[in-house]
Amino acid sequence: MKLNLKVKDVALVAVFAALYSVLVYIFAPISFLALQFRFAGVLRPAIGKKWVLAIGYGIGVVVANFFSPLGVWDLVFMPIVSLLAGLAGYVVAKRFSGNYFVTGIVIATIVPFCLSWMLGQAFGAPMIATFPYLLVSEQLVCLIGAGIFRAIDLRFKWWT
Repeated sequence: MKLNLKVKDVALVAVFAALYSVLVYIFAPISFLALQFRFAGVLRPAIGKKWVLAIGYGIGVVVANFFSPLGVWDLVFMPIVSLLAGLAGYVVAKRFSGNYFVTGIVIATIVPFCLSWMLGQAFGAPMIATFPYLLVSEQLVCLIGAGIFRAIDLRFKWWT
């Protein structure tokens, strides 16, 4: 299977990954563990327009999670989850013309579920305690991001 990526797509992936990891680093005190509010998630709804950004999201999570206290869990498990959640968000949103809000809802449901499970494995934290908070914070961040990208769309089509 050949991907046929354009230079612009590769550049977008690199910028997306860098921006995601920098935002996580800048907001590090609130970006990790069960009470996280990962502001970098505002970027995730963009995946609805370009599937390759899911790759940038996965790479950004790897780089950002070098600063995580969870080690291997955050360096292997969560980047895979992030990539797959991004691809799922793209596939579902494609049925809705790449709707940013749909993309955000899908990603912000998969990620907190898997993160809650991971926190249970790493710390014994019950999913019933971690999932609701993570779901709300992830949905809020993606809602903000979807609104931002929708506003950008009013001026120009960045994904073409």
